[in-house]
Parts: sequence; structure tokens; C-alpha cells
Amino acid sequence: MPRRFSIEVAKDYFNFASAHFLIFADGKREALHGHNYQVSVAVEGELDRAGVLLDFITFKPLVKRVCDSLDHRTLIQKESPLLRIRRDPKGVQVLYKDQRIILPRRDVILLPLANTSTELLAEHIANKIRQITRTEFPGARLRFIEVGVEEAKGQKGIFRGEF
Repeated sequence: MPRRFSIEVAKDYFNFASAHFLIFADGKREALHGHNYQVSVAVEGELDRAGVLLDFITFKPLVKRVCDSLDHRTLIQKESPLLRIRRDPKGVQVLYKDQRIILPRRDVILLPLANTSTELLAEHIANKIRQITRTEFPGARLRFIEVGVEEAKGQKGIFRGEF
């Protein structure tokens, strides 16, 4: 069996507080509400000549930066076919059937997602971490990434994909 190595970071400060709503498969929208999300990240790959996959000290701030970018915002799924989104310099209007949500523009992040489920948020965060890691650790030989996004104790969406 080949040797496999991974690291995982799951710090208390890998968190973000955000509002969101889901649109379920039957087309119903839940009410706008918030969570204090907690994030964990694991990567798997080959060790370098020193026997290290990634340096924890430089990897942790990268994860925190991605979490901080989502903190204290309302997350809106701009790829949902059920939503119409209108932006102007001051606000964002989200239209769903006969409902309208109006939010200050600075409080909104329009995510390239079909929904803001923990599973899709985990994939989005993995994509951001993957992008930054490739730039900041160009010599790293990573194969897989796994991101968990916990919205409440014991409730976590997980994405696992190739690096």
C-alpha cells in the first residue's frame, strides 16, 4: 500500500458569521437567517524533501483569510435559476417569486453558487483555498482537499475533491 500523508487545520478562529437562505428542491425558500459557521480544512499529498506536506504556520493564515472574507455578510446564491438579482451603487435587490429582499450593497456577497448550503459553501471555500495555495505554495504536491463547514454543533457539510 502506498504511503499517504495529510494535514488538517481546524482552529476556533476559522469561523464566519453570515446570513443566508436556502431554496429547497421543491422551490420553497426558507427565511433569511444566520449561522456562526466553523471551518476545517484537510489536504493530502506528497511530502517535500524535509518530510513536510505544508507548513502549518503559513497555511493557517490563508484559511483564516478565506473565512474572514465571508464574515458579517449576507451570502446570496447568484447562480440560482429561481432568483433575480438587481444591483445598484447602494443596494442589492433579491427577487424570488413575489418576494423582494433589499440589502445594503456592502453587506452582501454574491457567490457563484446555485444555493448557499453548507456543502456548496464548503466547495466554494475549497476553491478559494486551492487558488491561494497554488500561488503561495507553488512547490506543494497536493492531491486532495477536504473542507468542512459546520453551521451548528454536529451539523456539517463536507466537500472533498482533487487539488
